[in-house]
Amino acid sequence: MASAADRDTKRPVRMSVWLDGKAATSRGRRAGGDHPSGLDRDRITEATVRLLDAEGAAKFSMRRLAAELNVTAMSLYWYVDSKDDLLELAGDAAAGELRLPDPDADDDWREQLRDLAQGYRALLVRHPWLSPLMGRFLNIGPNWSAFVLCVQRLIAKTGLAPEQQAGAIAAVFQFVYGFGTIEGHFLKRCAEAGMGQDEYVARAMGAIDGEPDLAPVMEAGREMNEARQGATVDETRDRDFAFALDLLVAGIEARTRR
Repeated sequence: MASAADRDTKRPVRMSVWLDGKAATSRGRRAGGDHPSGLDRDRITEATVRLLDAEGAAKFSMRRLAAELNVTAMSLYWYVDSKDDLLELAGDAAAGELRLPDPDADDDWREQLRDLAQGYRALLVRHPWLSPLMGRFLNIGPNWSAFVLCVQRLIAKTGLAPEQQAGAIAAVFQFVYGFGTIEGHFLKRCAEAGMGQDEYVARAMGAIDGEPDLAPVMEAGREMNEARQGATVDETRDRDFAFALDLLVAGIEARTRR
């Protein structure tokens, strides 16, 4: 076990790339002038997002990124300290794709909330690597901060009491996080299996249907599943998401009326 003295000499826990001053510089490079590679932080971040979309976080490395950019791996350390820096920067860049409503606009908060929830879901589906990273970092870059501020102001617009607003945010956006995460990972699984979603589900249900241990589960859900016959996986998922979101909005409305 390390002694207290050993622990004191270790490098302090790093909180965020956005707190060390490097991410705030114009190009994100170390002091000392331009690097001959011609890179900049934006170009590196864009390449990181492309690689994560194509190959996932498990295969991502500084060497792989350097090869993509046709530079040496050491060139990247001119701009960032670690792979975690790049993952954090990529996560914030992805969050910049969100279209944020204007909470000050004279628009119905219900529709604004639905639109933002749909956009957040789509973001998680487009970038399945994103959701596992969100718990690793503080998510305080400019795009995540703009999203959080928008959510806070939008929920305040509902009329909920201040002590109720955090719970409402959790109910809506933790639901969307879970829904979008599962959807994105399922799509990735289907792609890896070389099948469309409908074919994959049909094969899976056919295999499950003959398992006696799962018969109670299948029987309990039979009426519900029969009511969904004829719809594609995408159609069913969209309908379920919209209805679940309507339930949450109705719950917020009910609390405000109380």
